[in-house]
Amino acid sequence: MPTGTWWFIGAVWGELLIAALLLRSGGTRSRKGGAAAVPPPQALALLRGGRRAAVTVALVALHQRGAVAAGRKRTIRANGGPGRTRDPVQLGVHGALHRALALRTLAQRPEARRAVDTLRGELRGAGLLRPLARLWTARVLLGCVPLTALAGPFATGVSGAGLVGALAAGAPAVLVAVALLRLPDTTAAARRLLSGLRERYPLPAHRREVTDGWLVQLYVALYGDPALALFLPRFSRDGGLLDRPQEDDGGPGTSAGGAPC
Repeated sequence: MPTGTWWFIGAVWGELLIAALLLRSGGTRSRKGGAAAVPPPQALALLRGGRRAAVTVALVALHQRGAVAAGRKRTIRANGGPGRTRDPVQLGVHGALHRALALRTLAQRPEARRAVDTLRGELRGAGLLRPLARLWTARVLLGCVPLTALAGPFATGVSGAGLVGALAAGAPAVLVAVALLRLPDTTAAARRLLSGLRERYPLPAHRREVTDGWLVQLYVALYGDPALALFLPRFSRDGGLLDRPQEDDGGPGTSAGGAPC
C-alpha cells in the first residue's frame, strides 16, 4: 500500500484513541457527602434512562398528589395544580400539560425539556454525566473514524488487493467507534451509584411491602417498567408510561398509601 494510505490508517486509530481518552477521562470528579449526596429520584431516573425516565418519575410524584391522571388513548392530563412541590422537573412537567399529551410528546415540550436539561447540567457538575464539551468532541471524532477509513484508500488511489487490505486495517477501528457512540453519557461514578442503590433497595415482590411514596418514586427511578407495573399498574398502562404495555394484575391498583393508581 502507498505510504499515504498508512497515514490515513494511522489517523483512523488516532481519532479513535483520542475519543476513547476523552470518554474515559470525563467525569472523574469525586463525590462526597455519603447518603446526603444521593440525587433525588428524577435525577436517578435521568442517569438510568434519560429524559423520558426522568419525566416518568416526575409524573409518578405528581400522580401521588392527584395532580395528574391518565387521559384518553394512553395520554396524561393535568388534574388540578401541581401541589406543594418546589421540584423543578415536576413543575416543568406539570406546566407542559396544557392538554392531554402522550409521554413521548410531553418529554419534548419546552417546559419539560428546560427543567430536565437544567437537572442534566447539575449532574454534569456533580461528575455523574460526562462534561458536554468532552462528550461532543469525542462523538465528532468517532463520527470521523468511518469517514477517514473510507476516504483514505480512495484518496491515495489504492486499488485491488491494496484497497481490500486498507479497508480491513480500518474496519476494527470503525467497529469500536460504533460501539463507543452507543455508550451512554453517564460516568463510572453514576453507574456505581445506581448499582449500589439497587443493591440497597432491591425491587420488592409485592407492592404492599412499600407504603412510602418517595420509595415508590425511587424504585421507579432505579427499575423503570417493572416498578411501574408493580406499584402503579393501571395509571402506567392507561397513561402510556410503560415501554411495553402490560395487562392489569386483576386487583385494584394502589399507589403508596393505598390511593387508587
